[in-house]
Amino acid sequence: MQTISDAESRIMEALWRKTPLNAEQIFAAVGPENGWAPATVKTLVTRLLKKKAISGGKEGDSYCYRPLITRNAWVQSESQGMLDKLFKGEVAPLVAHFAEHRKLSAKDLKQLKALIAKIEEDK
Repeated sequence: MQTISDAESRIMEALWRKTPLNAEQIFAAVGPENGWAPATVKTLVTRLLKKKAISGGKEGDSYCYRPLITRNAWVQSESQGMLDKLFKGEVAPLVAHFAEHRKLSAKDLKQLKALIAKIEEDK
């Protein structure tokens, strides 16, 4: 999967929330909050089309766009990339980093313990 930039991910988030969307709807969903002009949104949509992250086609009276990748697939790819880049693909150093640099709440610890128990149960 090709890398999706931060700006492009905002377009994707809009499409994952509601599909299909036409160019005006995409602009309304992401343009104002990011300070983008319609031309900026159009450029980002064009990039996503070239990356085959979205498709476009005539739907009724509008030309609409739909995501071709799921949010889960994107999150998986981005997560693995970050893990590989920063922690050589190892999960334990990632958790250790957060434990050292950010106070883990009781809720965080409970969720981590439950996750570990589920992973052990599934093996």
